[in-house]
Amino acid sequence: MRDDYRLFVQNIKSSTGIDLGLYKEAQMKRRLTSLREKQGFTNFQLYYKTLIKEPDMMEEFLTRMTINVSEFFRNPERWAILEKKIQELETSRRKIRFWSAACSTGEEPYSLAMLLRKYYTYNDFEVLATDIDKVVLETAKKGFYIERALKEVPSEMLNSFFIKSGSGYEVKEEVKKSVKFKQHNLLSDSYETGFDLVICRNVMIYFTEEGKQALYKKLSDSLRPGGLLFVGSTEQIFNPKLYGLEPEDTFFYRKSNS
Repeated sequence: MRDDYRLFVQNIKSSTGIDLGLYKEAQMKRRLTSLREKQGFTNFQLYYKTLIKEPDMMEEFLTRMTINVSEFFRNPERWAILEKKIQELETSRRKIRFWSAACSTGEEPYSLAMLLRKYYTYNDFEVLATDIDKVVLETAKKGFYIERALKEVPSEMLNSFFIKSGSGYEVKEEVKKSVKFKQHNLLSDSYETGFDLVICRNVMIYFTEEGKQALYKKLSDSLRPGGLLFVGSTEQIFNPKLYGLEPEDTFFYRKSNS
């Protein structure tokens, strides 16, 4: 059965470019075995043959291989630090650029846009938000959230940036327009560059050490000199200098100017 799974990993990489081998095997195999059995397949080869023919099944596969846990201003003490960093940005000659990587259903990039709006106009900044999963990106574009997801949103922001709608709240159109959503595979797709800030939180924990190292290097390369990388609470980078980064604050790293 181990060879069955490894052949599945090879086939997925050759047909989609997604390298499951860079994810921690035990976690990923357990998750995908559950999905495979739910679909009624006794082994990964039978599952794969159907997977590449059925777009809906492929979408479910992509959804299951990623963990989509998000809320507005998740870990608010970290956002308080980020707010201070945002106020220090120099904007006199250009737009400031931000990237929310593995953005899930959109709470993070919308949180960022709302925070930026406290200090800048919408014309001063642009926010790119990416995820590998098209389904969650469609949810993000709609911008509708149940009340539970907004528990950390300050009341003045709730009043300024949301409209009450049925059982939840919808992000106002002006905020939606400030965020560009795009499908992106962190492990295999090319990266845009010149970002002042990249947020990549709570995704690296699923990768092998090899996968993490490749990701740190590409994230660093995507930053302009002096730009900031903001990672999750369990994703401390132990040797940031290897990637041209310097510790800036807890879970914040600044790209070297040299």
